[in-house]
Amino acid sequence: MSVYIVSNKRSMISRLPIALLLFSFCCFSFISEKTFNIEFYEQLKNRYTTERLDIFYKWEALIKAEQQSEILSKLNLVNQFSNRNISFKSDIKHWKKQDYWATPIESLGTGAGDCEDFAIFKYMTLLALGIDESKLRLMYVRALTINEPHMVLIYSDTPSSMPLILDNLNTRILPANKRRDLKPIYSFNGQGLWLAKAQGLGNKVKSGAGSKDWTALMERIEQGQ
Repeated sequence: MSVYIVSNKRSMISRLPIALLLFSFCCFSFISEKTFNIEFYEQLKNRYTTERLDIFYKWEALIKAEQQSEILSKLNLVNQFSNRNISFKSDIKHWKKQDYWATPIESLGTGAGDCEDFAIFKYMTLLALGIDESKLRLMYVRALTINEPHMVLIYSDTPSSMPLILDNLNTRILPANKRRDLKPIYSFNGQGLWLAKAQGLGNKVKSGAGSKDWTALMERIEQGQ
């Protein structure tokens, strides 16, 4: 399958970074029980409304309370939390940019984001809940019902398992074989990049170097944005 993204999304393969190798570390160091301290909330007070501050308290409570929950429970809780507390808004309307990857704090603080931001928020929150990174991937697909490029988060218990799809278009978590409206293109996480195949995890390929999107995202995460 040729790998391409149309519309305002450029080809991501040429932009995937060496920084992917740092992705997991940044996620874990960014979201933990120690994250939610007095200084963290003081900074939020200066940036966001009281209403959004309450959402952060709920996010903290979810992460602290669900560490020992079953995996499916974690997937459902995080998927529901994200879809209920973040509204879809295109990058051009929200950030005045064609393509912008927001940190979880930015998405939750502004209460808005596009499909990439939903997927990133879910990915990082599930890592904070102890989900093994090897079981999670961000996946670019084509949403056939709207004929647009789209990003979802997938969870696979084993390499041979049917992936489960966490999405903001269809809020039910469904196996990939029940999402005929999505055409997979490729997936990635902090461990690498895979060309996708229908209803499967696909073949791993080498990632590219020098992604402005990922580098900027990691820098903002490290800065607590």
